[in-house]
Parts: sequence; C-alpha cells; structure tokens
Amino acid sequence: MTKESQRVFGVDPGSRKTGFGIIDINNNKPSYVTSGVIKSLKGDFPERLETIFKSVSSLIAEYQPKIIVIESVFVHKNAGSALKLGHARAAALCASFDRDIKVFEYAPREIKKAIVGNGAATKEQVQHMVTAILDLSIKPSEDAADAIAAALCYSNQRNLTNSLNKIKVSGR
Repeated sequence: MTKESQRVFGVDPGSRKTGFGIIDINNNKPSYVTSGVIKSLKGDFPERLETIFKSVSSLIAEYQPKIIVIESVFVHKNAGSALKLGHARAAALCASFDRDIKVFEYAPREIKKAIVGNGAATKEQVQHMVTAILDLSIKPSEDAADAIAAALCYSNQRNLTNSLNKIKVSGR
C-alpha cells in the first residue's frame, strides 16, 4: 500500500455476534478486503468476551489494519443490553491496544446516515448500499455489512476532512 493507503477494520459489536469488515482506502477510494461474523454463542458471558477478544486479535494480526472503527454504545430501552454491548466493544477494542492502531467511534445513526443518507435506515438498506458502494458480487450478512459500513463511514469522514483541508490551504 502507498502512503495514501490505509487499511481500516470496522467492528459491529455484539455479545453473541460481532460483525467485522476490512477495507483498504487507496487514493480516497475504498475497496473490500474481507468481512464476516465472530460468533460467541456458547459459554458464559466472560467466555463469550474472550472469544471476541481472541478473534479480533487474530484478525488484526493477520490483516494489519492501521485504523479500527467501532460503533458507539447506545441505550434504547434495555440498560442491561447496553452494558453487555459495552463489554463486547471493550473486548474488541482491547485487542488493538498493544498495536499502533488509531480508534474511531461513530454512533449507529451517524454510520447509517453516511452510508444510506438516512440515520434511521434498516439493516437491509445498509446491506444494499455496502454491496453497491464496494461493487460486491455477494451481499454480506447484516452484522458484517454494519461493520463494513462503519469502516466506510470513516472513509467518508476522512475524504471530507481532506477536502476541507485542501480548501483551507488554497485559501478558497
């Protein structure tokens, strides 16, 4: 990858299913690398968190991203679910702490708005747009699509920031 290239690891955390999606950004254009779902369905809660941690650690070691993008926690109606989600996020993030990886967080509504144009978009709409943006031949699972969308949100924000910086430098 060139100096203008970045590998971005997107994470859609969940205590039972954690989606991941990895993209490369080359000259401001995102391209698909891989995606999937880490399933932590068996065992007690600490064992499920360990599965998330070890799986994310392994993926980071294999793909060597420089950026990790993760959905921030939101509380809808169930505070207990939000706490479990927070633990899953922490397990995924801790896997990056002993490496030189920058962390970015975006709210689910912010990610959906950046990818679909609507902060209240459905999972199916996110899947559709991720597939279209990256010209994928197969639609990723909902959790993987959400993780890819997080990485694409970072890509969009990066492109916007770069464009604004160029305007400031040129004095327009």
